[in-house]
Amino acid sequence: MTPVVLASKSASRQAILTAAGVAFEAVGSGVDEDAAKAGLLARGEGPREIAAHLAEAKALAVSAVRPDAIVVGADQTLDLDGALFDKVESLAEARRRLQQLRGKSHLLHSAVVAAQAGTVIWRYVESPRLRLREASESFIDAYLARHGKALLGSVGCYQVENDGVQLFDEITGDYFAILGLPLTPLLNLLREKGALAA
Repeated sequence: MTPVVLASKSASRQAILTAAGVAFEAVGSGVDEDAAKAGLLARGEGPREIAAHLAEAKALAVSAVRPDAIVVGADQTLDLDGALFDKVESLAEARRRLQQLRGKSHLLHSAVVAAQAGTVIWRYVESPRLRLREASESFIDAYLARHGKALLGSVGCYQVENDGVQLFDEITGDYFAILGLPLTPLLNLLREKGALAA
């Protein structure tokens, strides 16, 4: 089997691959995401393009040192009316983020790129749409109190894999893409490239 390397230390993405039965090694990419985003924004790139660029940068950075493997890079951006949103650093900011998203639809652009021997061999972007319902202040406060700083790892400050799904009145798109890794297309690619049993 061709080895698989995930160019990420993301616990969520590692959990998705592990649960799917994929044998892989996780390696941090070393990509300065903040600097890359700033450069891409300065060039006028939108949230979808930024997710794709960052996923590619991660895959290529690790592929340079692991040419034997299929290296998977992934990134996700939150797009509210064309504006890019970054992760917040405090629960007070998380509260404001949920208030800002409340009653509105946003997109999560989930990009995944595979590289081998320093060359991109596959790209994929999926963009689920999610709408936060008009949740009460008390519901938001209770949600933040239950989950605390764990929510700061999500750009939307929510986790649909737990009771955060109660924040929404509409979700359209693939569950795994919402979690940050479009899984079925990736599994198809890994089988095609001899990294998974067919």
